[in-house]
Amino acid sequence: MATDPPPRRPLRADAERNRAAIIEAAAEVLAEQGSAVDVREIAQRSGVGMGTLYRHFPTKEDLLEEVLDREFTAWAGAAREAADTTDDPKAALEGFYEHALATQARHRAVVEAYGHNWSGPPLDCARLLHPVLDDLRTRAQDAGVLRADATTTDLALLLATLSHTAQLVADHGAWVWRRQLRIALDGLSAAHGTPLPTA
Repeated sequence: MATDPPPRRPLRADAERNRAAIIEAAAEVLAEQGSAVDVREIAQRSGVGMGTLYRHFPTKEDLLEEVLDREFTAWAGAAREAADTTDDPKAALEGFYEHALATQARHRAVVEAYGHNWSGPPLDCARLLHPVLDDLRTRAQDAGVLRADATTTDLALLLATLSHTAQLVADHGAWVWRRQLRIALDGLSAAHGTPLPTA
C-alpha cells in the first residue's frame, strides 16, 4: 500500500527563513527610501531571487502592507504602553509625540503611509493609532491641560504634519523637530482660549 511522502520540512524552514529575510530587508529599505523603492533592491539585500520574493509577495503592495502592518503594530503598542505608564495626562500626550516622531524620523515609508491617511487610514494597522490618540485626548481634556475644542483628528493631523517635519530636518538633529513639537503642544494648551476655526 502506497503512502504519502513525508513533509519536506527543510524546504518549509527555508521558505520561512526567506520570507523573514525579505520582510527584514524590506523594512530597512523602505525606512531609508520610502515606498517608491524598487523591489529588486529588496530582493538583492535579502539574498533571494525575484522569483522567491514574488512567491511570498505577489505584488509590491502586498509586501508594503506586510511591513507597514508590522511597523504600525509595534509603534502603536509602544505608544499605548508608554501612555499607560504615567498618571500625568500631559506627560502621556507629550511622550506619545516624542516617541512617535523619533520613530517616524527614521522610517520614510511609515511617514508616507500615515501622512496620506491621517483622517481615516484605510490600512487596519494605521487605525491602531486612532484609539491611542483618542484616549490621550480624553485624558488630557478631562484633566484640563488640553484645550477643550481640540479633536482627535486635530491630533492625528498634527502627528502627520510633524512627521514630515521630522524627516525634513533629520540631518540637522532631533532638536529641530522637538522645537516645532514644543510650539505645537503649547498651542494645544488649555491656557489658550482663542476659538479654533470651524467649517
